[in-house]
Amino acid sequence: MDNKAYWDKRFQDEGYVWGDSPSQTAAYALEIFRQHKVKRILAPGAGYGRNTKLFSAAGFEVVGIEISEVACQMAKEFDPQTKFYNGSVLDMSFDKNRYDAIYCFNVFHLFSEDERRLFLKDCAEKLRDNGLMFLTAFSNQDPSFGRGKELGKNTFESRPGRPAHYFTEETLRDYFKDFETLETGIVKDPENHGEGPHTHILCYILAREHSKATDQIAGF
Repeated sequence: MDNKAYWDKRFQDEGYVWGDSPSQTAAYALEIFRQHKVKRILAPGAGYGRNTKLFSAAGFEVVGIEISEVACQMAKEFDPQTKFYNGSVLDMSFDKNRYDAIYCFNVFHLFSEDERRLFLKDCAEKLRDNGLMFLTAFSNQDPSFGRGKELGKNTFESRPGRPAHYFTEETLRDYFKDFETLETGIVKDPENHGEGPHTHILCYILAREHSKATDQIAGF
């Protein structure tokens, strides 16, 4: 099953999989974006908009890109203020805009090694100079680490049809050598779907494109 078919089926079968509350990482990113006077936000892998809605309701201009056509249709009702493109985040050439910030939640760990590097290259091109990027991915401290078929180092098919790679702060930071890393950390992010209430342990990174700034931002 390809990525589009997997996600179309999942959203078709499970609907609003993660409920209507945003991740706490989105709330944290929101405060950072406010501090830095961000106006335009790109959200690759936006799903049906549970995180983008937080940004659009706060007055930001938000664009989401989502591979699942089913999720994009759901987003029209869930977050009508955000503009959604139905397409792959591994080829964002159809969107010619540049953004003050990118918020990417739990998409990066779904990619292969080559795809991760291609994605970040494309994200850098989407950001204006000194634009911010806030990204989360599964940590190797997550309870699902090691579950399912092992497909490579720190990569497991913990859910059938959905391989996932697991990061440490150091390995995540290594992908951002073309950015200025401002902050990394580990956060416990509660969710309630499928198996009931549970908590994911995520790595996050805040980075800046072409920045020479030295300001510090407090962590979680």
